[in-house]
Amino acid sequence: MGVSFALDDFGSGLSSFAYLKELPIDCLKIDSSFIKTMDNSDVDYSVVSTINHLGHIMGVSTVAEGVENRSQHQLLKKIGVDYIQGFLSKDSQPLDKLLDPSQ
Repeated sequence: MGVSFALDDFGSGLSSFAYLKELPIDCLKIDSSFIKTMDNSDVDYSVVSTINHLGHIMGVSTVAEGVENRSQHQLLKKIGVDYIQGFLSKDSQPLDKLLDPSQ
């Protein structure tokens, strides 16, 4: 059918690990709370790296949420995260502007 399933905010709840074995996911979205401080926290950097590694072992892509600066981008590139999402890649846009193709 062409539908993909992403497990959002992964790592922010303990039950997320149980879902990995039960749901047919295509993508893990790494919670922004880890991305936010990964450039000055060895623990958060390790969590992001571990989630990325686990996703790749499972054969699913990974997305880092809340990427806001080049330092985070460089660390995520080094780790091998597949995609980024956040203000670094695109600023927030007004909803009505997104719906109007003439703008």
